[in-house]
Order: sequence, then structure tokens, then C-alpha cells
Amino acid sequence: MELVIGAILIILIIFVSGYIIKKKFYKEIDRLESWKIEIMNRPVIDELGKVKQLNMTGETEEMFERWRKNWDDIVAVELPDIEDHLFDSEEFTDKYRFKLAKESNQKIEAILTNIDAKIDKILGELNELIGSEESNRAEMEELSAEHKKIKKTLLIQRHTYGTSIDALEKKLDSLSEQFVVYNDLTANGDYLKAREVVIMLKDEIQTLTEKIEKIPDLITEVNIIPSQLNEIEEGYKEMIDQGFILDHLNMDKELAELRKSLEINTDLLVKTEVKEVESGIYEQKEKIDLLYELLEKEVHEKHFIIKNREETKNQLERIKESNEQIKEEVNFVQQSYQLLDGELNTPYSLEKQLTKLTKRFEVLETKITEDHSAFTILGADLREIREGIEKLNQDQHDFSLHLQNLRKDELEARDKLTELRRKTNEATRLITKSNIPGLPDDYKQLMDDVNKHIQDVFKSLNEKPLNIKAIQDFLQNAIEAVDVFYNKSVEMIETVVLVEKVIQYGNRYRARNRNLAEGLQRAEEYFRSYDYYSALEEAASAIEGVEPGALKQIEEMITKEEI
Repeated sequence: MELVIGAILIILIIFVSGYIIKKKFYKEIDRLESWKIEIMNRPVIDELGKVKQLNMTGETEEMFERWRKNWDDIVAVELPDIEDHLFDSEEFTDKYRFKLAKESNQKIEAILTNIDAKIDKILGELNELIGSEESNRAEMEELSAEHKKIKKTLLIQRHTYGTSIDALEKKLDSLSEQFVVYNDLTANGDYLKAREVVIMLKDEIQTLTEKIEKIPDLITEVNIIPSQLNEIEEGYKEMIDQGFILDHLNMDKELAELRKSLEINTDLLVKTEVKEVESGIYEQKEKIDLLYELLEKEVHEKHFIIKNREETKNQLERIKESNEQIKEEVNFVQQSYQLLDGELNTPYSLEKQLTKLTKRFEVLETKITEDHSAFTILGADLREIREGIEKLNQDQHDFSLHLQNLRKDELEARDKLTELRRKTNEATRLITKSNIPGLPDDYKQLMDDVNKHIQDVFKSLNEKPLNIKAIQDFLQNAIEAVDVFYNKSVEMIETVVLVEKVIQYGNRYRARNRNLAEGLQRAEEYFRSYDYYSALEEAASAIEGVEPGALKQIEEMITKEEI
């Protein structure tokens, strides 16, 4: 019985599986059938009908016949062949011969894909042909209008194009011939070849339009340049006659090259080579501007030398006098202040720099007198000398100011010493007034250090001559020591007061709290030995153990009393 049921189940599974697979294959066959119908419905015939409206000759006729033959082959041969394959696929599927059905479907899909590609190519070429005819017609109307406009411009403004007119008219005539070629190709149905002519005409007319717009201005530029070159040449010769040394400019060579370049540009303009002429004129104008600039610079530098030559000489004399005054000032200052080796050598270093500048100026004066050097070279030398003079002036000023500041530094040090003594005395007065039982050893040492640092400053201020650098070093040490001493004094007084208040506050618990009593006893012992910080630590610890936060309350109470 179980075997029978198992056999039935297997048969049922096979039947269901076969049904599902058949359904899948039928679905694929339906898809391929729909694809075939879509191909049959593609608008090839309609598009071929549009071609018949064109001139059916030449290239158009050849292409039309080829497209029609390809479409006839598809309809008469390839699509019926697909129908046979679809029938085979259905038959194989009905008989559960799925492998053969799959192969048949794959063959159908390959054929349909190939047909689709053929139709795409036909329609693409059709659209290109029809589009070319439409584009050609529209664009040729615009090109014809532009052609007439160019012809009119050349006729009316012929005189503005100079020697370029012949080449322009020749080019215009060649374009007219291309219009005839276009009409012939269109009449013969060669629309694609006609399209190539349209594209060529479009580029050529655009280029010709640009040339017509630019050439008049270029002719003007070319005509101006000779007068500019003559002006430069005349100016150059006049400057030579006036004594300018201009050999370094190689002016004759530069002018010859510019005139040769001008001839080349003129020839190119006759040929209407606009881009080359534009580039050439730009380079020429750049070089002409440079030559003007170089000549103007020579004139400017001559005026600069005339204006500043004598003044520079006077400045050197004044610096020399200032340096002698600085030497005298150093000798005078040396009697009261010690100067470092570098400070003592500064006047001689300045004198050495002055000597170099003076020699350079003497050489420059010789060159100016001999009249063998360009003013630009001489002007550059004079500028460097004047820059050196300016720096030397500043160095002299800075050093003189430094010498003057020595006395100022001395007075400031003396004032600061008085202030430090006052601050030290104030700290001592605070200690005395506070009735502190005694002074700890570290505080006494701090007091000795302060007195020593103050004494160092005092001694250094009484030396002859004074060493300002040493005074300032001693003074800085004294300032730091006094600040520490003063702050320590205030801190110690506050600590003593706080210890006393804490012990007094703790006395209320002393009789009934043994630990507190012992803590306060230790604090009092520290206090009597002048160890106030340990006394505060011990007393605070003892009272906080009994009444947490008591120390903060005592501090706030002291603050209120001070206020």
C-alpha cells in the first residue's frame, strides 16, 4: 500500500513539475511572438514613403532600393522563418522536449535581435537622409543670407580692406561655387554629400566673416607701427646726441627685426592670414612698448641722478660728522658706564660701512664724469648707495638712543630700588604689628636673602663706572625675592591669626573630647616653636574631626572681621 502511495506521489510531482516548466516555456514563446509582431509593426514602410517625397535620383535612389530590399527580405524570408521556429518550440514543449525547445527559443531570439539591428540601421540612415535634407534647406537659407551680406560689405567698404581685398573676393567667389555644387547635389538626390557641403560652407563663411570684421583694424595697426618705429628711432638718435649711452639696448638690431616682422605681417595680411597677423602684431606692440619704456627709463634715471647726486654726497658728509659725535659720546659715556666690547666697537663698525659707501660713491662720480655708462646702470648704483646710507643713518640713530638710555636705565633702577626697600619695610612693619610670637628659620633666611639682593643692587649702583647690564640682572633678582618675601609675610600673618582662632574655637570641646585636646596640645607646641603651618594643620585636623566644616566657618568669620 505504501509503495502505491509513493508511486502516486512521484507521478504527481513529475506532473506538477512538467506543468510548471511547460508554462514557463509557453510564456517565453509568447514573448518571442510579441517581439515578432512589434518588429512587423515598426514604421519602416511609413519612413520609406517619406523618402519618395525627395528627389529619387542618384544617392537617394540607391539607398532607397537597398532599404526596400532589406525590408522585403525581413518580411518575406526572415519573419516566416521565425514563425516556423515558433511552431517547433510549441511542439517540443507539448512533448516535454524542453532541451530542444530551449535551443529553438535561443535561435529565435538571435534572429529577432539581428532583425531589430537591421531595422535600427535602416531607420537611422532614413532619419539621417531626411534630417539632412531638412537641415540643409534651413541652414542654406541662413548661409545664403550671410553670403549676400559679406558680398555687400566688400562692395561698399572695399577701400577699408586694402591689399587683402583680392584674397577676400577670391574666397567669396569660391564660396559662390560651393552654393552651385550644393544645388546640383540636392537636385541629384545626393543629400548626404550636400550635407558635407553645407557643413563646409558654414565653417568657411564663419571664418570669412571673422576676417572681414578684423582686417580693417589690423590694417590700421600695421599702418601705425612704421610711424612708431620711426618715432623710437628719432628719439634714440636725439638721446645719443644728448649724451645718453644706449649701446646696451641694441636699438638698431631691434628696429631692424621689428621692420622685418612688419613686412611679414603685411604679406600675411594680403593672404588674409588673420590669426598669424594678430599674433605677430601683439608681439610687435609688446616689443615697441618695451623699447619706449627702456628709453623713458634712461631719461628718468638721468633726472634721478641729477636730483640726488649732490644730496647723496651731503648725506655722506653728515653721516661722517655724526659718527665723530658718536665717538665723542662713547668716550663721555664710558666715564660713567661700562660698555661691552661690541658697544665700544660700534662707532668703528659704522665708520667702516661709511668708508665703503664713500668709495662706492666716488667710483660712481667717476663713471658719471667719464660718461661711458648708461644712466640706468648708474641710477641702480646710486639707489643701492642711498639704501646703504639710509640703513647707516638708522644704525647711528639706534646706537645714540642706546647710549642715551643708559642714564634712563640707571634712574629707573634707583627708583625701583627705593620701591623695593619700601615694600620690604612694609612687610617687616606688618610682621611687627601682628605681634607674632616669633619668626621661623626659613622666614629669617628669606629675609636675609632679600637684604642681600637689595644690597647687591645698591653696591652695583655705586660702582664707577656703572655696569647697567649687571645692575638690571641684580635688580630682577631683587624684585623676585621681595615679592616672595612680602607674600610670605602676609601669608604667615594670616596663618597665625587662623591658628589662634581655631584653637580658641576648639577650646569649647577640649574638656569633653580627649582626641581633640591632644590635637590642640600638639598644635600649641608647634605654635610655640614658630612652626605655624604645622600648627594650623594639626588644629584644623583636630577640630574637623569633631565638627566638620568648622575651619571654613572660622575663615569666613575672620574675613567678616577684617571687613
